[in-house]
Amino acid sequence: MTIAVPADVLSRLKAVLGEGGWSQDPERLAPKLLEWRDRWSGTTPILLLPKTTAEAAAVVGVCAEAGVAITPQGGNTGLVGGQIPQGEVLLSLEKMRAVRDVDALDDVLVAEAGCTLAAVHEAALEKGRRFPLNLASEGTATIGGLISTNAGGTAVLRYGMMRELVLGIEAVLPNGEVFEGLKRLRKDNTGYDLKQLLIGAEGTLGVITAASLKLYPVLASRAVAVAGIESPAVALQLLARAKDEAGGAVEAFELMGRQGVEFVLRNIADQRDPLAEPHPWYVLVEFASGEPGSAEAAMERFLAAGLEDGLVRDAVVAQTEAQAKALWSIRENQSPGQKPEGATWKHDVSVPVSRVADFIEEASSAMTAFAPGCRITAFGHMGDGNIHYDVIRPDGAPDAPHASRREEGSRIVHDIADALGGSISAEHGLGVMKTGEAERYKGAAEVAALRALRQALDPKRIMNPRVLF
Repeated sequence: MTIAVPADVLSRLKAVLGEGGWSQDPERLAPKLLEWRDRWSGTTPILLLPKTTAEAAAVVGVCAEAGVAITPQGGNTGLVGGQIPQGEVLLSLEKMRAVRDVDALDDVLVAEAGCTLAAVHEAALEKGRRFPLNLASEGTATIGGLISTNAGGTAVLRYGMMRELVLGIEAVLPNGEVFEGLKRLRKDNTGYDLKQLLIGAEGTLGVITAASLKLYPVLASRAVAVAGIESPAVALQLLARAKDEAGGAVEAFELMGRQGVEFVLRNIADQRDPLAEPHPWYVLVEFASGEPGSAEAAMERFLAAGLEDGLVRDAVVAQTEAQAKALWSIRENQSPGQKPEGATWKHDVSVPVSRVADFIEEASSAMTAFAPGCRITAFGHMGDGNIHYDVIRPDGAPDAPHASRREEGSRIVHDIADALGGSISAEHGLGVMKTGEAERYKGAAEVAALRALRQALDPKRIMNPRVLF
């Protein structure tokens, strides 16, 4: 339960942060109190803007002493509502955006939590290295938020989730103490790994203030292509072939249905149909290699074999960086392209890669029966089994009737994913949207252990109190 913030606590917080370190200006607060899809809106008595780890620790300490709840927020790009306060004080690390160090020998970049993903990419490239996490929201998504939600992105197939890209973390724990864990070690076998508890905890076990991130060499060759195909089952066959042809060079393997592509063409400016004729499904494939010309040659062999065997109907390979960006833009605009189409039931599920086609077939059959006339878009990371499965109201129908059935419809989709050995949240976390529902799919022993862990670190439950167990 949210606890009202006494006036004396507000005064202490303001004193700790000083001029420019807090705001109660409604115009300043407004964009931080609304989720980008307009599904969640919130309130807060104050926005806290620490400039240093010491200031962040001080404000958490004040709140811990007074039993005042805190909602941490990164770039406000989350999709499950966990970053929107409902009366709690709002803590943003947007002023902590420094890249503290880039070491090409250790292949490590140390960034503060408010640093954007785009800024990390730029800083790494300046040292001849790269950070391989890629998201459409890279200009606004922050390192703290990405770690707190264990973000995925388009290159999980090759590099893993954010959890696998973090070497060390600095964080303020719920009692106001600082965990100084900014290690750069690939090996550290000394017991419990606190940083891994903080990754994906959605701000419930502490506030991440900085992180040591893994860097990789800049690759010498890259090939990006879009292929038109018949079905997700064909995509699965092509994924296996891509792995065999390119080995570890498969950077991304993304699936898109025609409905989603049409939404992008209709609702997003400056988009072009990737192929001359429409196809039921598309895969966007990217190979990258440290050997000059290797990725391009592997892509040519991969597509030629697919065309010859009838798995690929048509394909286009980007010849320039601008063309590669144009192909990726179709994939990255799948969610924005939906937004003007009306009320949507959005699902971020994962299943074993081998069951992706089964999931799409079963879910689509169920949704067509449950919501006749609905428009379905399925897209996402075929290579790691993460499908964004979205059910949009019938064309021309009002939003309200469709929106009112969201919970019941989503339960059907989630039950199908669970029955196939999957998860109801692949990369966006639980937030307020799925926290209650998650208990349906987790065992009693797991839930009890998670609650015990939280109780041990945050006995007053002041950190993002409405999220997780």
